[in-house]
Amino acid sequence: MRLTLTIVLALFIFSSVYSLDHSGPQKTNQKGRLYFYWGWNWSWYSLSNIHFSGEDYDFTLYKVSAKDRQSPFSANYLNPLQITIPQYNFRVGYFITDHYSISFGVDHMKYVVQPDQIVKISGAINDPTTPYYGEYSDDDIVIAEDFLQFEHTDGLNYINFDFRRFDQIFTLKSVKFNLTEGVGAGIVYPKTNSTLLNKERHDDFHLSGYGINVLAGLNIALHKSFFIQTEFKVGYINMPKIRTTNYTEDNANQDFFFYQLNVTLGASIDLKKKKNPGAEQE
Repeated sequence: MRLTLTIVLALFIFSSVYSLDHSGPQKTNQKGRLYFYWGWNWSWYSLSNIHFSGEDYDFTLYKVSAKDRQSPFSANYLNPLQITIPQYNFRVGYFITDHYSISFGVDHMKYVVQPDQIVKISGAINDPTTPYYGEYSDDDIVIAEDFLQFEHTDGLNYINFDFRRFDQIFTLKSVKFNLTEGVGAGIVYPKTNSTLLNKERHDDFHLSGYGINVLAGLNIALHKSFFIQTEFKVGYINMPKIRTTNYTEDNANQDFFFYQLNVTLGASIDLKKKKNPGAEQE
């Protein structure tokens, strides 16, 4: 995660300085273009403290580890009926100038608390029917199956708006190489799959919080209308209202940093009004 963060910050700083000092060998001529892309991500997460509260419990787990869940490569990655199963990124944007765009997108990540890890716990579980009944103060506990299963796997949906800068750096015959960087913010709308203390499982979409992010990437334009884009993204997610069981009084909250490596395929369309050919001859 430190390596990913270092790469993102380095690219972001470099591309920002480049944007200020250099406009590229050619004018990008992007104003008025609508673009969209679809791709896939690899995600990493910082450790997180997760606070659980309900009618008969109130406790916090400290420095909980979680990973993403990659779908095995298959036809689902390109099957229109199954395309949303893997971790994906979708975005549509519009260039308001030759160098700046605004965009809307969905980052569909998956967040899985790793089972059988040992973490610290503080608080109380007041249900005498569970073997975890008792008071805790910085004690060790194993995240066993009958204690907690916790994941945002359909998914950790970060729905966001970005403001991005775009600069051409060089061309190689008909292939153009471009830098892009930006900032974004949005809401987190996960489908949390949770089983806590053997209570009835909850698995539904719920507006749970917000996120912010910075990114830097390399755009390779293969033709005027098609491109491949890779991105490094670092963000912060805060979810103060996570549903954990089918009882509305049962909730959790957590915050953490996320790190993404994205590979996307995209296309763009020129929406500018075409000039009158006759006017150009005058």
